[in-house]
Amino acid sequence: MRAKTKDLVLAAMFAALMAVCSWISIPSAVPFTLQTFGVFLAVGLLGGKRGTVAVAVYILLGAVGLPVFAGFTGGIGVILSATGGYIIGFLAAALTMWALLHIFGDGKFVLLASMAAGLLVCYAFGTAWFMTVYARETGPVGLATALGWCVVPFILPDAIKIAVAFAVCLRLKGALRPAE
Repeated sequence: MRAKTKDLVLAAMFAALMAVCSWISIPSAVPFTLQTFGVFLAVGLLGGKRGTVAVAVYILLGAVGLPVFAGFTGGIGVILSATGGYIIGFLAAALTMWALLHIFGDGKFVLLASMAAGLLVCYAFGTAWFMTVYARETGPVGLATALGWCVVPFILPDAIKIAVAFAVCLRLKGALRPAE
């Protein structure tokens, strides 16, 4: 299928938006950023296919070394680090949102539920990755400890990001999003 110029431009714009969202960062074991907000907006406003492409472009830009990740970092080493699973988890979140929106339609409740489900998938993928890499580099870490470091501190901020992204998507619905 041929990509339209508009689709490519929008995917690039939202990949850039995710980069800007990653630069707004509070350092911690897993940096607090607005990246998931960018993922929610990309899929919520562009639709599943274009939104997922935007997330994939963002990850690929970082993988080749452009400083699009938290702390103005980039490179495959960031993705292979203990917290890199959360970056790959953004793609899993976008795919989850796309699947749910495709299966159940793009109603308000489905959009909100897809954002929450996407976040849970991102948490699960990122935490499993974190535990694996951390164990290899430092030593085993229990699930409760990993969740305490990597998930629990982010639940409330991520819920706020979902609420704001949901409101923005409702407000701008139809402006960028085609029927899929």
